Amino acid sequence: MKLALALFVVVMPGAVSAAVGLPAVTVTPAPGGGETWTLSLQVLALMTAITFLPAIFLMMTSFTRIVIVLGILRQAIGAGQSPPNQVIVGLSLFLTLFVMAPVFDRINVEALQPYMSGSLEMAAAIEKAGGPLKQFMLAQTRESDIATFVRISGGQGYATPEDVPFSILVPSFVTSELKTAFMIGFLIFIPFVIIDLVVASVLMSMGMMMLSPVLISLPFKLMLFVLVDGWSLVMGTLAASFFR
Repeated sequence: MKLALALFVVVMPGAVSAAVGLPAVTVTPAPGGGETWTLSLQVLALMTAITFLPAIFLMMTSFTRIVIVLGILRQAIGAGQSPPNQVIVGLSLFLTLFVMAPVFDRINVEALQPYMSGSLEMAAAIEKAGGPLKQFMLAQTRESDIATFVRISGGQGYATPEDVPFSILVPSFVTSELKTAFMIGFLIFIPFVIIDLVVASVLMSMGMMMLSPVLISLPFKLMLFVLVDGWSLVMGTLAASFFR
């Protein structure tokens, strides 16, 4: 629940501002010029955040890169549906939580907890919560991708990376993540393709053209992957790629 509210604080300021004008909502002036919202509005904001949470989690975290690389790895091994989709998605989810833990902790400490305790107003909480997430996304986004979407939107550029709005940063971040994921997938694919080529050449030289090279190469690919501790290498490389 806290994670949903934290992500909502980052990306849904417009919905919150519009909801303040609902007739059924009472807004009470607070000391220092702030405002206190009724519990019904807070519940409405939380329920709205939950509906957007899957899209936010997919597009604004490390999940996209991880799940694509693991999917390419499964295709490279050629083991059919092993590991199954549920395992791939679950593994991607928990590795994403590991990678994003420092960002979520900062959002919780700097924005969510002060807002829930009443020491920080919504506008200030939105600004503070957007900082850690924007820093993470900017660190993984190529400048060329940002420039592409700035040009498409007809903008003139920004003085500093922190000035880039989420409307430009999110598609740029997703584009960069797709590029990075396919680059890592290409490097993973190479040794398995080499094994397939060697096995196919050996079978051709022996005149065993009717025998499927994939059937023969699969045990060798599995053996190679296990001997080099492939899962640890892939997981470690994926996690480390976000902390460069």
